[in-house]
Amino acid sequence: MFKGQPKGLFALALANTGERFGYYTMIAVFALFLRANFGLSAGTAGTIYSSFLMLVYFFPLIGGILADKFGFGKMVTTGILVMFLGYLLLSIPLGSGTVALVGMLAALLLIGFGTGLFKGNLQVMVGDLYNDPQYAAKRDSGFSLFYMAINIGALFAPTAAIKIREWAIGLGFDGNAAYHFSFAVACVSLIVSIAIYYAFRSWFRHVEGGHAKGQKQEIVDTLTPEQTKKRMLALFLVFAVVIFFWMSFHQNGLTLTYFADEFTERSASGLASMPFNVWNLVAIIAIVYALFSIFDREATQRGKWIGCGVVAAAVAYLVWQYSRLSGSIEISAPIFQHFNPFYVVALTPVSMAIFGALAAKGKEPSAPRKIAYGMLVAAVAFGLMAFASIGLNTPDFQATVRGAEGETLVSPYWLISVYLILTFGELLLSPMGISFVSKVAPPKYKGMMMGMWFVATALGNFLVQVGGHLWGPLPLWVVWTVFLAVCVVSAIFMFVMMGKLEDATK
Repeated sequence: MFKGQPKGLFALALANTGERFGYYTMIAVFALFLRANFGLSAGTAGTIYSSFLMLVYFFPLIGGILADKFGFGKMVTTGILVMFLGYLLLSIPLGSGTVALVGMLAALLLIGFGTGLFKGNLQVMVGDLYNDPQYAAKRDSGFSLFYMAINIGALFAPTAAIKIREWAIGLGFDGNAAYHFSFAVACVSLIVSIAIYYAFRSWFRHVEGGHAKGQKQEIVDTLTPEQTKKRMLALFLVFAVVIFFWMSFHQNGLTLTYFADEFTERSASGLASMPFNVWNLVAIIAIVYALFSIFDREATQRGKWIGCGVVAAAVAYLVWQYSRLSGSIEISAPIFQHFNPFYVVALTPVSMAIFGALAAKGKEPSAPRKIAYGMLVAAVAFGLMAFASIGLNTPDFQATVRGAEGETLVSPYWLISVYLILTFGELLLSPMGISFVSKVAPPKYKGMMMGMWFVATALGNFLVQVGGHLWGPLPLWVVWTVFLAVCVVSAIFMFVMMGKLEDATK
């Protein structure tokens, strides 16, 4: 899985991991912070939340255009510095008045712009590592590994957000002020990120200017105007579809978090409490990767024995953790957000093995087909949410009976299962989509097209607020059915346009 990859991939992935850890620590509690600190309605909080996500994914277009002129490396460094200022401002507790609201909005603008300079350009640099013919066949698997690294940072973020907030409350800060300590984590993570970037810069310096040396002109000369037109059309068709995937998927930070907070059991005991400890999830990840090393035909005997030792140690740790359980634990709504990155990290080698086996037989689906399948899988997830919500109160009524007779709650395993299914869809769509853009985009527009990928994502994130506005008087199953329908229609569109999409990759 890791063999044959350019070493620059691992340096860039680790730099991104640090930045993503800080970002997801903030995102884990941000929607709840908006409602608690400013007393906002679900719809208004959803509008601010989705508008921020839109900025995070819109500004990469500007970042890509600037990088095409000034170089990717400069924009990545500048982006980290701008983000740092934004997170620093957000971490200052200014209360809940007008000054606090203006300060928060200014911080969000800085974070969004800094992320725009950093995120897309770093990914273009990763893609350009594979312009070297010796790495070209590893492009899709490389982006899968890069995506996995992002989610390692995201895996620990919800636990960090909750624990740091609890620590701040223990020091005497009120609940709202304590949120700012979670936001401050991002400042520290960015320092780690930029340190990694410059420590290993020699591994990827050759792509900081935008293109691997000696290859830009050669690639441009091989594209006819007709080929360029086909590629651009295919890219914009994909962009149109991903809008609706992210509109649905990023309900994880809004309506799915509302559902976790308002409709999910708030405590767990025994075996049911095990998944809410992030270190138990880390042990499971260790088992998955160790098993792959044991059954890897190319692994040495020593490597296989090490794998066996890791499996034994991880299983022993889980048994020890189980033996220590007593009573019940409180389940905080943000903790559910660690399941998606956990599944990404744990399932990436599984998906790579499956597609690797299909590729060896010449049967691996094209990137556009994977994206279409991803939309269908996401539809299944929201279908399960609709089923789980039948018979539950409306959110408006639930708010009036919270903690009293008449409250309707469900098992946390509904959400855990939904996150599993959504992750399968994400693995089919997101890393494959980024890989598709880096492969198909005409070289002279590569930065801009990667920016357009993020613009499509931005539009999807802006539409996330639809869930917030639906949250209230409507039955919950209706809310989830809206997203189910959006995903199904998008998948059908992809299959109808499949010929044009696959033709562009030839």
